[in-house]
Amino acid sequence: MTDTLSTLPETTQSDQPSDQELKARRKKGLGIVAILIVIALVIYLIWSVFFNHSVSTDNAYVGAETASVTSMVTGQVADVLVSDTQQVKKGDVLVRIDARDAEIALAQAQAELLKAKRQYKQTAANSSSLNSQIFVSDDAIHSAEAQVAKAQADLGKAQDELQRRQQLAASGAISKEELSTAQSAVNTAKAGLDVAQAGLAQAKSSQKAAQSNKAANDALIQDSNENSTPDVLVAQARVQQAQLDLERTQIKAPFDGVVTRRNIQVGQRIAPGTTLLMVVPVTQLYVDANFKESQLAGVKPGQKVELTSDLYGDKVKFKGTVTGFSGGTGSAFALIPAQNATGNWIKVVQRLPVRIRLDPKELAEHPLRVGLSMEATIDLKSK
Repeated sequence: MTDTLSTLPETTQSDQPSDQELKARRKKGLGIVAILIVIALVIYLIWSVFFNHSVSTDNAYVGAETASVTSMVTGQVADVLVSDTQQVKKGDVLVRIDARDAEIALAQAQAELLKAKRQYKQTAANSSSLNSQIFVSDDAIHSAEAQVAKAQADLGKAQDELQRRQQLAASGAISKEELSTAQSAVNTAKAGLDVAQAGLAQAKSSQKAAQSNKAANDALIQDSNENSTPDVLVAQARVQQAQLDLERTQIKAPFDGVVTRRNIQVGQRIAPGTTLLMVVPVTQLYVDANFKESQLAGVKPGQKVELTSDLYGDKVKFKGTVTGFSGGTGSAFALIPAQNATGNWIKVVQRLPVRIRLDPKELAEHPLRVGLSMEATIDLKSK
């Protein structure tokens, strides 16, 4: 027993490794770690050069250019033909507004148009009448000129008679009464000449007035006809506006889509600009994928994108195309932008929305809705 116990320390000491063996084992372990690091670097380089051709994100959501359907006229809602979640086609009537006011306005505008056309015809007829007056005034002027000539001849004859009698009166051959009668005849002839000249001046003034009225009347219808005169054009514009207002009493869908956010009821009185409902074009959806800024170095418009939706899962793959980038990051356009000019600022990786266009055929087969979550993977090698 004593011999056995005495041999145990020797055996234990012989089993412990020496310092050289520990150093050898340490070198071997470090060598294995170095080899593993080298292998990992090689694998990473191979992956980055030959296989790292895409970037992906699950921070992506479906969007659409929705249409807010508003009223363009004032009136009372007569009928609402759609409800939320209802599919509509472009041109389908969504809401009808009481059209009686618009019909009355159209009838009034049409009456004003007829009145404007009649006024044009009356103006054209006045031009013809004034033109006739000008021709008549020519005859009146000729007649007045003849009267002036006759009055001048009468005055000359009376003056000659007076001159002869004045010569005879000097010799006492005629009486003073005859001389006075001759003088009266001259005065009468002068008065007749003045009257004839006044008549000629009046005839010329009447002709100038007729010519001025005709010029003013012609200016109203110059280079125009019954359908192109300004008053008629204004009346036609009012008729077109009234017709447009009448058409707008039937509010139609601007494109194919789904009705949402309907907030109008029958009997409600609405004003221009009142939002009645919204139409979402489910066949013209897009995806806004929010990629990290460190992922966007190789992303370009036109690159192909593969997308999956949480609605359908991985069994349905959507094909898309990068169309462009947002003008700023999400935080830049936030309602309350982040203020980084503080002492406790911490850098946060920003995300930039990338717009991706979806295939309408795939959307028809597997419909999506605005706001659904998507996962997007961009092929950086695609063109």
